[in-house]
Amino acid sequence: MNAQRPESWHEALHRLQRDGLPHALATVVTSAGSTPREPGARMVITADAVHDTLGGGTFEFQVIDTARERLGSGALGMSLEAFALGGRSGQCCGGFVNVLLDIFPGSAATLAVFGAGHVGSELVRLAAPLPWQVLWYDSRDGVFPDWAEAQPRLICRHAADPQAAVAALPVNSHALVLTHDHAEDRELVDALLRRNDMASIGLIGSHSKWASFRSRLTDAGHDEAALARVRCPIGMASGGTGGDKTPYAIALAALAELLPLVGYAERPDQRGLEPAQLRALFDEPSA
Repeated sequence: MNAQRPESWHEALHRLQRDGLPHALATVVTSAGSTPREPGARMVITADAVHDTLGGGTFEFQVIDTARERLGSGALGMSLEAFALGGRSGQCCGGFVNVLLDIFPGSAATLAVFGAGHVGSELVRLAAPLPWQVLWYDSRDGVFPDWAEAQPRLICRHAADPQAAVAALPVNSHALVLTHDHAEDRELVDALLRRNDMASIGLIGSHSKWASFRSRLTDAGHDEAALARVRCPIGMASGGTGGDKTPYAIALAALAELLPLVGYAERPDQRGLEPAQLRALFDEPSA
């Protein structure tokens, strides 16, 4: 039986980008003297795997360690790492290498969608091009459509216990509650509010539904500050008087409401390399 061919760096990069998983791309950008690989050599690094090589040896191990340290710290963007092969790297080549590390922290946000009905299905479809991890929950058996298996960054989960499903959510998740059952909706909102670490909470329904929920949730111990964290109805841009209340329109409006809440994961001051680093790179002696 033939062994499976290892993934190349570009195959791994495509898969990890598609699935929204944290990874680093290491690229040799300059080399002087005797070095293991020439400029342009690339390697992809994750917390538990390495794809392709920059030449091996202590130098490569140091690149991997540096990349994993930055991944573990949640660092974003690019950094330029210098390696003297014989100094920092303890190798006998005697050359000098600059490696560009580009850190991709994974999905920009996590969206938890509770409910695989008409609006939930449209939400998940519309979210596909966005760089978000989508967790799709439903308490019923066999309700997820076949097309969901091929959607990137999407995980479908049967959730018979709403409390346990909420407890398992990552910190700072954005949650949208739109199940087939009002009692389940209320239990989910109650559990989400008790977490106190959700980025946002949205609930489908009417103003009268929310008025009823507010009363029950107040009796359950949630104060006004907590209740103010819930957006209900979601998709207000489509759900006003005379508005389009089709599942697609509600889903589209609900995602539009989320976009400014999610924001952009990369700060302006973290884009690219510092000018001083680039100047030092281009002014570096060739030998």
